[in-house]
Amino acid sequence: MNEKRDKTLTFHAPDLTTRQELPVAGSTVRAGFPSPADDFLDTPLDLNRELVHNPASTFFVRVAGDSMAGDGIGDGDLLIVDRAVDPYDGCIAVCYVDGEFTVKRVRLEKGCAWLMPSNPKYRPLRVDAGNEFLIWGVVRHVIKSFK
Repeated sequence: MNEKRDKTLTFHAPDLTTRQELPVAGSTVRAGFPSPADDFLDTPLDLNRELVHNPASTFFVRVAGDSMAGDGIGDGDLLIVDRAVDPYDGCIAVCYVDGEFTVKRVRLEKGCAWLMPSNPKYRPLRVDAGNEFLIWGVVRHVIKSFK
């Protein structure tokens, strides 16, 4: 195979034994012109409750590489991957291909699948019956890492 590959992904199970509720501002924040800030906070937010819908099948995966930069997924970002979600055409998924994990957009066709990077530096990867292939889990959320 000639295509460039992402580096190895690192998997982590969520720790749901603790609760950490964080305060949330009572209104949205504008990305355009600023608006006056609210003087109150809304109800607390627990990120586990908000982002982990199937605890037994949800994992955090740290991304290494830039093949999905066009979809806003970059090196160091944390993906929340749910293995209970059925893969579908166009989903972004963590896939196992020929002994390696990768994250790509999945295009399903009769007799094969295409793993589509969103960075033009990388080529799509065609997988078929000749490959060891598994859609390991569907990406549900991305937590950005700003360095």
